[in-house]
Amino acid sequence: MVILFDQDNLPEEVCEVVFATTQQVIVGRVLIDHMKESGGELSKSQMSRFAIMLNDGKVVTEIQEEPFKGKKVKISYNKRQFYDRILTPLRSMGIIHYDLYKKTYKLSPSFKGALDRVGEMWLRELQKKPLPVKFAE
Repeated sequence: MVILFDQDNLPEEVCEVVFATTQQVIVGRVLIDHMKESGGELSKSQMSRFAIMLNDGKVVTEIQEEPFKGKKVKISYNKRQFYDRILTPLRSMGIIHYDLYKKTYKLSPSFKGALDRVGEMWLRELQKKPLPVKFAE
């Protein structure tokens, strides 16, 4: 997953930095809110149920984006795409951790640590000696 952002126009919402489309932002936000309501953790079967309810269009929530701001809306999102485009990227970036032993998904602070490591990588890059660049004629 690639995160692209404009440092001068950084959005208020982390999901807007992480996801490419408005629909993905909404579904990612709903998932995170649902996990927070459940104590920050969902079992594998609870996550599956959430994905099925999304697939069936049975998830109802308030959305903070226009033109839906403040209204309760039903959200639907394909189950396979939910796992491929929402849950897997959140896991790979460290926003959600999957515990293999407990078989649970848990909100995790690891994302911040990963971004800190990226920042450290950039500082090391600034200190490296440049390789010569030549132009072919």
